[in-house]
Amino acid sequence: MAIKVFNGGRQLADPSIFTAAGIELVQVAVGATTKKEDYIDLLRDADGALIGTLPLTDAEVLEACPKLKIVSRQGVGVDSIDLEASTRLGILACNTPGVNTSEVADHAMAQLLALTRLIREFDSAVKAGRWSTQTQAVRDLAPGLKRIAGSTVGIVGFGAIGRAFATRIRGFGPFRVIAYDPYVAQTSADLYGVELVELDELLRVSDFVTIHAPSTSETKHMFSSDAFKSMKESAILINCARGPLVDPAALHVALTDGQIFAAALDVTEVEPIDAEDPLLGLDNLIITPHVAAGSAVSSSEGVRKQAENVLRVLSGEAPHGLANPEVIKVIALMRGSNPGRWENIPDFSTALAL
Repeated sequence: MAIKVFNGGRQLADPSIFTAAGIELVQVAVGATTKKEDYIDLLRDADGALIGTLPLTDAEVLEACPKLKIVSRQGVGVDSIDLEASTRLGILACNTPGVNTSEVADHAMAQLLALTRLIREFDSAVKAGRWSTQTQAVRDLAPGLKRIAGSTVGIVGFGAIGRAFATRIRGFGPFRVIAYDPYVAQTSADLYGVELVELDELLRVSDFVTIHAPSTSETKHMFSSDAFKSMKESAILINCARGPLVDPAALHVALTDGQIFAAALDVTEVEPIDAEDPLLGLDNLIITPHVAAGSAVSSSEGVRKQAENVLRVLSGEAPHGLANPEVIKVIALMRGSNPGRWENIPDFSTALAL
């Protein structure tokens, strides 16, 4: 079997774990500039693929790979994989949930603190020598400082990362922590002292809003011009989830017209963001280059578990994470009639707690 790794410039997998399993590993770094036909040529004979955010593993790619059984990504997001097509074709779309939960929650917290405590502004003023030469000008920044204690914090998306953020923000003494997630029960939120509310209420009453929802057709541009108009003028928005959840044009208007106070992004709708994008000229916006999930620990764990997903499935074990569990029924039907890509591969379905 040939496993081909596509990582878009990320750390490559350790080939020794594949060699030990008697599997050939072909390491090829691809990215946004890789043409689809080249991507298909690389994947065509592979049994499994370790992929990154780009290029997209869409229906055309999947349909051109008759041997492909599993596509594995690091982290929680699988938005670069066509889930409908992969399910229809009997291909597992796998991820590695939990490897970067702490990092993303920490990053969102850090961005919020940078904006509420004006860390960038005071640091720049001091380093420019204005603390001693323009003392009053530095002091004039102080009225912009904000206090988290006694505030209302809204979390959009209450999965693992949203919950990790809730535990962190609790230490700062907010009056109320609320969340919007139509797929989570209040009994689960109760464990974190969080009240589930509708999105309209969350936008209207929150002093600080942090996004931790997936990128889907349902969530695309959920932060639109209407959403920003519903928010407090003093509100701060944090997005460490996925860029398409926020309409960049609407965000620019909201920040320049004073509809909200400030924002911080780790993700943008188009990545990397264009050097001429008007968002880059806003002083009340922090942008980091999609690094919230990063750390030495999450990187090594992510690479290992991403590779283990493929090894596990091909040896009849359950993967660490499965984004399209419906595929199990499709594969079962294939095994009962024409196994196709799953011929001679052990059945792993009984190992999955679905």
